[in-house]
Amino acid sequence: MSIVCSGSVAYDYLMKFPGVFKDHILPDHLESISLSFLVDDMIRLQGGIAPNICYSLALLGQKPMLFATVGEDFENYRQWLTTQGIDCRFARVIPGKYTASFFANTDQTNAQIAFFYTGAMGNSADIKVAELGDEAVELFIISPSDPQAMIGYALQCKELGIPYAFDPSQQIIRMDKAMIREGVAGAKFLFCNEYEFELLKKHAELSEADITAEVDCVIVTLGEQGSKILTGGQTYAIPVFPPADIKDPTGVGDAYRSGFLTGFFKGLNWEVCGRMGSLASAYVLEQQGTQTHAYTRQQFIDRFRTQWDDGGQLDCLLS
Repeated sequence: MSIVCSGSVAYDYLMKFPGVFKDHILPDHLESISLSFLVDDMIRLQGGIAPNICYSLALLGQKPMLFATVGEDFENYRQWLTTQGIDCRFARVIPGKYTASFFANTDQTNAQIAFFYTGAMGNSADIKVAELGDEAVELFIISPSDPQAMIGYALQCKELGIPYAFDPSQQIIRMDKAMIREGVAGAKFLFCNEYEFELLKKHAELSEADITAEVDCVIVTLGEQGSKILTGGQTYAIPVFPPADIKDPTGVGDAYRSGFLTGFFKGLNWEVCGRMGSLASAYVLEQQGTQTHAYTRQQFIDRFRTQWDDGGQLDCLLS
């Protein structure tokens, strides 16, 4: 049985400019602006929501499958993901395109100029859920990619009887009311942060009660305030796991999903599932990059127990 992760796959190119952008911007000449910033260093990090979720799922002993469109430059990334225990058979290369890429240049004041190249992600709708064939799918995760593809996956999952998680995230602003409602209706899980949840309710013209009536379980992350789980008419308040350090919040929500879903499919109670998400998030927060953290399952269990008593439930991760 597998968890299938659809969504963006990307490279992040992160640069640092040893100056201040505003010192080189002439307000009176914006119509003819022409700037080039020489940077001291650059790093390229593997990213994208779908492989981020896959990576932490694999650390926790799951067997995730990546379901996404990628570019001709993906091969090294594919090999690395495969060595981490991630099934990449359904990562389709789009000829003539590069993998989606994020280019960010940050100055000494933390001001940032960034560009996002959609690349192969724009072809997300080219692959169909039916291509999974006879694969035993426990859950199909719909995370941000092309909005039309996301809603297409929701429709296809319903048609095929495959349970799915709807994780619209930043793509909510590119969806109309009908699209959002289609994604929500019949979802097993809905994942949002606090702001996204309010935005979703506004654009879909749905109340919290409307949404919880349609979705088995709603998970809303609340930043430093932890998260809340809405299911079965109950609300479970989940605290954060205190990080040892804070390096970069990018990818924290992706790891939360991995920890939470691992707990769910191990049959653990809601509080433990949420706390597993919190701890998985902390590991990412403590590193730069979304796939640079690492731990064994025993290390995860031991660290969990420094804060919370799971009553022995997490021992199931070792089997």
